[in-house]
Amino acid sequence: QVQLVESGGGLVQAGGSLRLSCAASGRTFSINVMGWFRQAPGKEREFVTAVTWSGSTTDYAASVKGRFTISRDNSKNTVDLQMISLKPEDTAVYYCAAAAAYLGGTYSRDYDYAYWGQGTQVTVSP
Repeated sequence: QVQLVESGGGLVQAGGSLRLSCAASGRTFSINVMGWFRQAPGKEREFVTAVTWSGSTTDYAASVKGRFTISRDNSKNTVDLQMISLKPEDTAVYYCAAAAAYLGGTYSRDYDYAYWGQGTQVTVSP
């Protein structure tokens, strides 16, 4: 099993920045992909971004491309989400996720991820 513990989140004003972190423990050697998803009230969970553990590939949802940056530190078993130019529509619970399987270049499917953090609330005020 892999355990994911998130930190960060909070209330920021539109145009502001926030950095989320996710620490992985357990069978971290099995992780191939780390990703971030988010879910707003009344909406489905949606893909935000992902990075292969090797760091060779990243992927971003169109809504966050150019504003969000995912990074990982394999030595620390952490993955961060740097968010800038935040918008009210970014308000959601953000989840860290890990996939052990080879995803073949498609990283946006939530059901491909076996391990999930508890989520952290990000609220962006107008």
